[in-house]
Amino acid sequence: MTTSDMLSRKEGAVGWMIFNRPERHNAVSTEMWQAVPDILAGFDADPEVRVIVIRGAGERAFIAGADITQFERNRATPKDSARNTAIGNRGRDSIGKVVKPTIAMIHGYCLGGGMAVALGCDLRIASADARFGVPAAKLGNPYGYTGAKLISDRIGAALGKEMLFTGRQFDAQEALRMGLVNRVVPAAELEATVRSYADDIARNAPLTIAAAKLAFNAAERDPSERDLAALQTAMDKCVASEDIKEGRRAFAEKRKPVFRGV
Repeated sequence: MTTSDMLSRKEGAVGWMIFNRPERHNAVSTEMWQAVPDILAGFDADPEVRVIVIRGAGERAFIAGADITQFERNRATPKDSARNTAIGNRGRDSIGKVVKPTIAMIHGYCLGGGMAVALGCDLRIASADARFGVPAAKLGNPYGYTGAKLISDRIGAALGKEMLFTGRQFDAQEALRMGLVNRVVPAAELEATVRSYADDIARNAPLTIAAAKLAFNAAERDPSERDLAALQTAMDKCVASEDIKEGRRAFAEKRKPVFRGV
């Protein structure tokens, strides 16, 4: 599924996925959700890409939620709603399943589905003007397990309930105190800060990062869902790699290492 409302580009070792509907505050349509897994799979398969940044186009919003104008058509019946939810869930799940590290670059409104996108990323860096919230209760929309678990895992059930039950928006400093974001910077510094983070990650050993991401993901799951065998395989790959030798040589030679992911 292709749509001009979703853009992807590669800049060196950084892949950018851009929600591109600035005239609607990047509200996510069904077609946009359908495009997300393919974009991310392409970055995961590209050996030159080491980190993925997700952002919204324009000056007003990261993502202001779902495209409400599609509700009459896509959620008219329980069957339609279930189909639309499944498409959205596949898009959101694909963000959490990406092998490579992901950064959400958040400015302006980050609401509803935008929260799901941001919480699916590994790191969240926000501008001081960012606003967070889930307005489902103000619209009469159901809010299911997938979204509730994402929020609860990041900020806990009590704060998650406050966000859902009140439907109010939280400012960037509140989000930082809640642990919803990693860092808040002035709006004028947001892109430069995200690029600096991405460059730092891209220079580090990709096999180590991949194994660490598997370890953290396993720690967040129920014991029955943890794939510790895959984690051990990733760790063994690190130990047997040329990169670990390069790291040791660079340390001994007092220079920066050049990691190749092998």
